Amino acid sequence: MIVCSVNEISKMYGGNKVFENLSLEIHEGDRIGLVGPNGTGKTTIFKLMAQYEPVDEGQIHVKKDLKVGYLPQIPQFDEGLTALEVLEKAFDEVKAIERELRGMEDVMKQELDEGKMQTLLEKYGVLQERFSFLGGYEIEANISKVANGLQIEQLLPQEFEKLSGGEKTKVCLAYLLLQSPDLLLLDEPTNHLDISAVEWLEQFLREHDGTVVIISHDRYFLDQVVNKVMDLEDGEIQIYHQNYSGFIQEKEEKLLREFQAYQEQQKKIKKMKETIKRLKEWANRANPPNEGLHKRARNMERALERMDKLKKPILERKKMNLQLDAADRSGKEVLMIKDGTKAFRGKLLFEDIQFQLFYQDRTAIIGDNGTGKSTILKMLMGEMAIDEGEVKQGSNLKLGYLSQHHTYHDPAMRVIDVFRDEVAVTEGDGRHILAKFLFYGHSVFRKVGQLSGGERMRLRLAQLMYQDINVLILDEPTNHLDIDSRDVLEDALEDFTGTILAVSHDRYFLNKLFHKTYCIHNKNLHFFDGGYEWARKKMMEKMEIQAEIVEEKQASEATVKHRTEPKQKKVDLDALESRMEQLEQDIASIQTNMLQEQDLEELQLLYGRQQTLEVEKQKLYQEWEEALG
Repeated sequence: MIVCSVNEISKMYGGNKVFENLSLEIHEGDRIGLVGPNGTGKTTIFKLMAQYEPVDEGQIHVKKDLKVGYLPQIPQFDEGLTALEVLEKAFDEVKAIERELRGMEDVMKQELDEGKMQTLLEKYGVLQERFSFLGGYEIEANISKVANGLQIEQLLPQEFEKLSGGEKTKVCLAYLLLQSPDLLLLDEPTNHLDISAVEWLEQFLREHDGTVVIISHDRYFLDQVVNKVMDLEDGEIQIYHQNYSGFIQEKEEKLLREFQAYQEQQKKIKKMKETIKRLKEWANRANPPNEGLHKRARNMERALERMDKLKKPILERKKMNLQLDAADRSGKEVLMIKDGTKAFRGKLLFEDIQFQLFYQDRTAIIGDNGTGKSTILKMLMGEMAIDEGEVKQGSNLKLGYLSQHHTYHDPAMRVIDVFRDEVAVTEGDGRHILAKFLFYGHSVFRKVGQLSGGERMRLRLAQLMYQDINVLILDEPTNHLDIDSRDVLEDALEDFTGTILAVSHDRYFLNKLFHKTYCIHNKNLHFFDGGYEWARKKMMEKMEIQAEIVEEKQASEATVKHRTEPKQKKVDLDALESRMEQLEQDIASIQTNMLQEQDLEELQLLYGRQQTLEVEKQKLYQEWEEALG
């Protein structure tokens, strides 16, 4: 079933055409990745489908009563709301139904004639069914599930307006997921999420009942979630029934086939033109001119005009031209931390950690947000002091650092001036170099304060390319880069003959480049002699062993406690869950009977029974949560 169809739409901004006569269809249950270079109009398509903006031409048809979930930017909420209250607003419809139900219950307590009571009970049954369908009984549980998954539970009591931009973005993503829309439009949902939160989101989206369309530069994430790719390029959309990796392979094969077909047609066209020319020459040599040869030439010209000319496929598009050359080699030992301990703002980040980086290593540091990954980089570079332990730098180091946060002391400076501050070149040579990083024409004179995150990253990469370095330290280097730019960066890093240390949550990037991995977990730094997938597997095994040890210790302590303390009543979780399930079934059965029952007294008895079961169910839920906690 088609839930949204886009028919020959066109859109312009400030006289610039974004796309023209664009069409696509979204089917129920689709998991779509909308990909394409930056600036091709992907986000614009989302805004048009969600009716945040009008189309200039064409039509967009959305299935009747379809609930579309999309946030084009951080919304404005009432002043003073906490993050928890923002998430609760996702259930405004449910809470309105609950208020209506409570009001109807008050009316039912009054003496009503049989007809009014019957009408009221029927309406009550319908509303209660809607309340249950929308998750009215699981609001707190659903909020807790999503908040824990996205790792924002610590933000819930804080005032929303006082959160950072990244924190607000994560809260708004949770708000959107909790709305449970039929069509979910996600624009770069993995931004600001660490790996464990992204993995939770992948699982959530795979289990989501609705339809999902995702704009993302996270190739690993797309592989895990989507089953269809819409490739937006040159104002046209091509559909591939693949995940991201399958799409890349199929697109390359398709381009090669199209290019071969184009070449064959060009050969045919050239041969036809040569034949037409010769026929005309032969016809004109005759005396009188040969009308038969002229006719053959005209027929061939008409055939050439009627021919459907194939468009020349573009095999190579404009990309960054990045080449990182290593300076004189460093010593064998590059960077080291021995027995390192560090706290930040009163919070212990890690304790007694060991770290070693050797010449030509490709080493990654992974871990959840806030565990101290960037802090380790700053300590290694000497930008931040260690609290306890030792940091050692090897001989002949020439460090190049790429930060995830690009700030400028003067945002009014021009791109060309910021570039030349670190690279000694003329303005003309600087413009030529910056063009390799997609800063064309007058864009080199833009103020750096106006640059997007991706443009700032490209500018910093341009500076690094022309610096004398043999060790690259990268902090989330793929942030803000589109997929093409990520590919270019990865190719350049593969060719770099020096040493690379990176902090990243881009799993595709980690798997492709790094053969050693450090993982920060529980204030410890764990080393794995392998890439991301290997490290993840081994870390999970280590955590399972640690959990078993803790479980055995707790069991042992519980046994001792059981022997030394008076015997207490043990809560049987299985029995609780079984009783809760039975209550749900009984309540559902009563609701069905209330819709069918005609006798007023029997209806009142059913209603009373339902209220009793609801109270018992709430008590059991509370007892169940206490038993778990």
